[in-house]
Amino acid sequence: MTDSTAKVLDFIHDIALSDIPADAVYHGKRCLLDLIGVAAAGIGTENSRIVREFAGRYEGAGAVGARMLFDGRRVSVPGAAMANAATIDSFDAHDGLKETKGHAGAVVLPALLALNDEIAPSDGAEFLTRFIIGYEVACRAGLALHASVADYHTSGAWTALAAAGLFARGMKLTKAQTFEAMGAAEYYGPRSQMMRCIDAPTMVKDGATYGAQVGATAALLASDGFTGAPAITVSAPEVAEYWSDLGARWHMTRQYLKPYGVCRWAQPAVKAALVLREQVPLEAIATVEVITFHEAVRLATRRPSTTEQAQYSLPYPVAAALLTGGIAPETITGGLDDPDILALVDKIVMSETDEINATFPKERLAAMTITLNDGQTVSCGPIPADGDPESPLSDAEVADKFRGLATGSLGTDRVEMIRSTVDAIAERDSASDLVDLVLSASDGGAAP
Repeated sequence: MTDSTAKVLDFIHDIALSDIPADAVYHGKRCLLDLIGVAAAGIGTENSRIVREFAGRYEGAGAVGARMLFDGRRVSVPGAAMANAATIDSFDAHDGLKETKGHAGAVVLPALLALNDEIAPSDGAEFLTRFIIGYEVACRAGLALHASVADYHTSGAWTALAAAGLFARGMKLTKAQTFEAMGAAEYYGPRSQMMRCIDAPTMVKDGATYGAQVGATAALLASDGFTGAPAITVSAPEVAEYWSDLGARWHMTRQYLKPYGVCRWAQPAVKAALVLREQVPLEAIATVEVITFHEAVRLATRRPSTTEQAQYSLPYPVAAALLTGGIAPETITGGLDDPDILALVDKIVMSETDEINATFPKERLAAMTITLNDGQTVSCGPIPADGDPESPLSDAEVADKFRGLATGSLGTDRVEMIRSTVDAIAERDSASDLVDLVLSASDGGAAP
């Protein structure tokens, strides 16, 4: 066992909330609230419905089970982790780390809820500790994976290790069993190529659905003696640098939060549209030129017919932002045939430059020039999106986003109960109140 592997195992099993810096705890609670809001919006998508129906039909609970997010039905623990991840990943408003080009939380919270419901309930401090541990392990696994292989893999490929690790902690596996669980999670994890879903957007999204299921399954198997090939994203000598600062540098503090439910790569261009929209008469727009990085230009769907296509589009959310001053959830999940939005989509052209490409993934930038019918132009950028660690959303903005995503399906009272419970989670004798609030059915949850 390498020094890096031993360090990871010690971190997973031995760290307490008192060992985690206050700023990481603060950002952990922000990400927790944000993800719950994303789940409340995701519960209404076809993606979430299909996977929850699958889990309800084919993933029956045994002696131990777990409820699905905002659904209430009890299924197998891996089935709940899978369905929970599908619900969050189905609405692309979740947090992320720029350098991993992906989303730790889309698997960490789904797996944690599946663990905490019946297998390993905990107090609030332990719940938050597990949550933060998951982020730290996931982000480093993602950095190590993308530094050591050529393909750009979905988040499910590297978050599976984090799900296995937090299950191992909660179930009190030995460090030797945890080693096997993480090895199995990496070996079985969905090493799916992300750009395939960018070019052809479908419900497979960011691989979170099976990243969560595989991570939970790997730990459950390891608890019965199952062995896995060593996780090379942890133990290989060439990736040791990504684990060397574990416990000293906290990626939890470096997550971005998205203002809107579309791919992060489109959001710099959305920000540019919002900067310029007050300077031009919308009816006089002749063309909208977006200059950004290569991966964002690949978000090329112009007339989305599904929410997945709308979420992985750049022209569609830019046109919506220009017309409305924002992107309401229902703009992405329904009403995709708005004639005013589609008319403006036809005026948008996209291109990339070497200069902006060179900044990716550490920066995601976009510039915009709007040309009017009389030939006048207005421009801005290159600029980043709001919500990056360098320009974070305020606490009020995070709370407003949560309310905007969750109130429609949960109602004001339940939304405020969730918000106040998350705010005080570290001081609560039990995390069960929060778990019940987010696993009980919503109006858009369980099937009748």
